This record gives sequence, structure tokens and C-alpha cells, in this order.
Amino acid sequence: MKKTVVINVVGLTQRLIGEHTPFLEAFLKNGRSAHIDPVVPAVTCTAQATYLTGKTPSEHGIVANGWYFKDECEVKFWKQSNKLIESEKIWDKLKSIDPHFTCANLFWWYNMYSNADYGVTPRPNYLADGRKIPDCYSHPAELRDTLQDELGTFPLFHFWGPKTSIKSSQWIADAAIRTDQLHDPTLSLVYLPHLDYNLQRHGHDFKKIKKDLNEIDAVVKKLVNHFKERNAQVIILSEYGITDVDNPIHLNRILRSKGYISVRVERGLELLDAGASKAFAVADHQIAHIYLNDQSVKQEVKTLLESITGVEKVLTGEEIAAHGLAHERAGDIVVIAGPSSWFTYYFWLDDAKAPDYARMVDIHKKPGYDPVEMLTNPKDKLVMLKVAWKLLKKKMGFRTVLDIIPLDANLVKGSHGRVPEDKADFPIFISDNPSSVFEKEIKATDVFSILEKHITEEI
Repeated sequence: MKKTVVINVVGLTQRLIGEHTPFLEAFLKNGRSAHIDPVVPAVTCTAQATYLTGKTPSEHGIVANGWYFKDECEVKFWKQSNKLIESEKIWDKLKSIDPHFTCANLFWWYNMYSNADYGVTPRPNYLADGRKIPDCYSHPAELRDTLQDELGTFPLFHFWGPKTSIKSSQWIADAAIRTDQLHDPTLSLVYLPHLDYNLQRHGHDFKKIKKDLNEIDAVVKKLVNHFKERNAQVIILSEYGITDVDNPIHLNRILRSKGYISVRVERGLELLDAGASKAFAVADHQIAHIYLNDQSVKQEVKTLLESITGVEKVLTGEEIAAHGLAHERAGDIVVIAGPSSWFTYYFWLDDAKAPDYARMVDIHKKPGYDPVEMLTNPKDKLVMLKVAWKLLKKKMGFRTVLDIIPLDANLVKGSHGRVPEDKADFPIFISDNPSSVFEKEIKATDVFSILEKHITEEI
């Protein structure tokens, strides 16, 4: 089998490759490339599961980055067990063909407890006093210690939140190089999230994102140079393209106004009570799953959703199946946003009653995806001083919370999840293997077989 690295440059599209990415531009020019017709929803967990299995969400079960766990009556996002993917992964198939095949998974999602030989993924320590300490998880366990001893602690707060920066992608790239030096896996899967951040903050404002493009270009160059020295073939791909948005839609507020949502009031603040709600939305970028605890309201909820400005599609029954989402984890209704719209998880009607987690980076408590976690209030000139003071108090042993996230969804300027109108905004697949053969546009489910052919040298 041919040694291969797959570099997942999140958010990379044809539109972004150019003067600010000279290495990627040359790599594209010298290689073979295709647009990837994105899976729906075009979000991290679904796209990665589709690439690694060659199956649709109907088959592998990853219908979004999170969903309603019906037996627990809880919405859960960003779970990490690989057992949640209900289809064979590429490393499983290749191991069955060649027992000498090995795989290193560097930060692709659902990384924990898989059959990959080596894995590293974010995993902070949650201490009893409420602190969250940066850390990561690895298999084998000692790999984490080796990497953090040599590279420093994984920079968790640069991976997600207002402080996101190139530091996290650089750490992952360095970890991939070091893992390759230590273990020489046949296949390395490397996740570089950097472009995801400012594209969601600013959209395609090149004056603001050109620095990010320069930075990720340099990280990719270092990775590619290392693997080419190791006689590996290189594939660069992305999961989705981010497009400009200016219309946040608060589906749960609309459902609440019609009496479908139930909330609990605790300490004067409101919490979504999913199990007691007749209907509620689990929002994930430009797609939302609508779950019904009362099936009798299905048609009236569907009609309500169809009336909302900015909603493009409201799917039920066979329409959900036609989009490859016919799985028990999916909503009873699936909603897709229009080109300039996206869905928030917000369910409160008064910001004074918003739950405490709303103003914090808390990806596991929020019943939906919240891109505003990457932002602070631009009108608050003292916000970084407040952060420094709060961190100092934590170090001194005082209990405090980093409640610095604004409740203004209009700050978000880029989103993804639907299929863009322009193929220049589709995710991209680039191979440096001159013998590789594939169409100029491939389906997301085709990525699996194309990767397999590269590795098994059947191209």
C-alpha cells in the first residue's frame, strides 16, 4: 500500500485559493482536482463520517454535529466515541486487505475508541472546582504525553472560542509530523480548522481573512514538504465551503411563540425542556432538525416553518430520505436555510432570562451550534481586560465564569450546511498523484473509494 496523508483544510474552496495562498495555488495547478458535491448537512461530523465510510447519513447515522438523544430526552453535540458511526471506516477495510496497514487520526472527529492505530483529539480536563484545563486524548495513551512534552500543551483555547488562532492548526500539524516520525503510519488523517474561524466571523471579506489564508498556506506547506520527504502521496480536501450570511433565524423562538416549546425556569433563567416540548429545533449552521414529541402537530409545524422568510426547504418523509437523512436520529422535519440565512439555537425571548451558558463557550450544554462563541462584543472596548481579571481570579482560587459571549447573532457573517449555489464555494479535493483518475465533480460519498484507490495503488 502507498503511504498517504489526507490534509483536511476546513472551509477551503476554489474561491479562496489564489494570491494569498501561493503554495496551495501551485499544489492545485500541479495536481488533479475536483469539486465535491457536499453531503447534507455540510457540517464537520457528517462530512467526515461520509468521507471515511462512503455512506450517507441514512447509513452511517451522523445526521449533524449533534442531535436529540431520544431515549435520554437530551440534545448532545460534539460527542467523541467512534462507535456512533454505524458503518465500516476506511481503516477497517484497508486493515482487512493488508494487516500491515496502519492509520493515524489527527483530530478528525469521532476519534475516541476506534480501530485506528494512533489517534489524537481535543479532550479538556474538567476539574471539580469548575475549571476547564486544556488537554488532549490519544491512543495509545503515552502518545499524548510525548506530544505535549515536545510541543507544549494542546492550545485548546486557540482551537475554539474568541481566542481561536493559527496556533491550534500549527500544533495539530506538528503533532502529525511527530506521530509520523515515531510510527510511520500508512495513512495519516490531519485536520486543520483555521479557516473555519474568520470565515464565520467575517465571511468573504478578503481584507480581513487574507492573513488567515497566508497562515494556513504556510502550515500546509510545512506538512506537505515533510510527507513528500517521506515518499508519501498527498491529498488535500475540505468538508464544506462557507458562504456569506446576514439573516439569523431563531426557529425555537418562533416555535415558542406558537406554544410548542417548553422551558424550565431555574434561578430566574430559562432552560429548554426538550422532553416536555411538543416541537423544538436542533439548529446546526444552515440546517435544523425539528423533533416532535407530539406527532399531531406535525402538519401545522411544517406549515409554520414554510412561512418563515429565509427558510428554503422544509422536508418530511420521503423528502428526508431523498436527502440521505432517513435515520432514527434525524428530526421528524428537517429545515434547510436559504443562501444568506442560518439557524440559531436561541429559545429565550428576553436576554435577561437567557441561560448562563449562553454567554459562555460551552459546546456541550447548548442545545444547538453557536458560532457566536467565537466572538466578543465589539462595542465593549474593555472585554480583554475583563477576561484577564476573570482569569486572574480563577488562578487566585475564586470561582468565576467567563461570561463574555454576546447574544447578537447578527455578528456572524459566514455559515455552511446547505449546498451552495456556486461551485466555487463547494468543498475541494486535490491529489498530487498524476495517475489518479476521477471526475471534475465528485459526490461526497465518492471520496472513500478515491482514497482507497490511492492507498491501494489501484489508480
